[in-house]
Order: sequence, then structure tokens, then C-alpha cells
Amino acid sequence: MPMRPQFVDLDAALELIRAAPKDQGTIELIARRPATGTREIVDRARFSLELGLVGDGWHRRPSKKTGAPNPEQQVTLMSSRAIAAIAPNRDAWSGAGDQLYVDFDLSADNVPPGTKLEVGTAVLQVSAHPHRGCAKFTNRFGSEVTKWVNSDVGCQLNLRGINTQVVVAGEARRGDTIRKL
Repeated sequence: MPMRPQFVDLDAALELIRAAPKDQGTIELIARRPATGTREIVDRARFSLELGLVGDGWHRRPSKKTGAPNPEQQVTLMSSRAIAAIAPNRDAWSGAGDQLYVDFDLSADNVPPGTKLEVGTAVLQVSAHPHRGCAKFTNRFGSEVTKWVNSDVGCQLNLRGINTQVVVAGEARRGDTIRKL
């Protein structure tokens, strides 16, 4: 059953989402997906060039395009402000399927493809591969939410989040800084 958003009008959250920190923010939640359909909330994560977020199942999930895991989709980030608009209960955030939930401006203008982001001691590079709401996201949050994140404004603000690739291995903890390099 889809989780219904608290906001009757999700657009009411856009002002708050646009006000997110642009150069330096905070890692609010870290979630691993050890197996399909499972989530594990952790306080600390290690990032590897080969595995992405260590303990996550990304490296076992083939891309629909290539049949192999897509390195440009190693680690996904979502705005904590956007997910809070969708799912006000923090316990429901990991249902979105991302690994890092950050209080940081993930808009296309602020972090275009190629941007490097320092998360703890790791560095992630923003991918050109778009991150959009899909059938799983719709099943969890409803079609209105998927339409919102996939709208023109939603895509410009990357409300569904962004894909990244690990370019420097390292560690990050909940509460650590995310910084644009």
C-alpha cells in the first residue's frame, strides 16, 4: 500500500527544498540494501571503488541496458527535504531505495554531472545517468508523488535524487558533512 504524503500539495515543500545548503550540508540517513526489498539503516558506511557502499547489493544488480551493474549508479543520494515532504516519518525514508539522504541542494544547477561531492572521507562523482521515480517508487509512495518527482520542476531540482560513482574510497557517518568540491 502506498504511503501517502503529509502535504496535500507537495509543491508547498518546494520553497524549503530550494533553500537547502548549496556548498556544504549534512548526511541525515544512511541505508544499505543488502538484498532486494530489504533495508538496513547504519550509522557508518564504507565506500569502495568496486562495491559502492560496502554491504549494499548494488554490485549484484544488473543494469537493464548493459546486463551488468552500472558504475554510474553505485550510490544514490536523495534530498532529506524532498523525502520528508513525501514521507514525514523518517522510518519510511529508506523505502525510496537510496543509500544517502542528505540536507543538501541536489538540483541540476547546483550539482551537474561531473560534480565531485565529499561525503566524510569518500568522494562521489555525480553521474549523467538520471535518477527518476519508477514502478517500485510508485508502489511505495503513490502515482501523485512519482508525477511530482518526475515533473519538469522535479527533474530540475532532482527531487527523486541523483546517481553517483565512488571516485575516492573512504568512510562517512550519519551527521558528517557532504561538501561540493
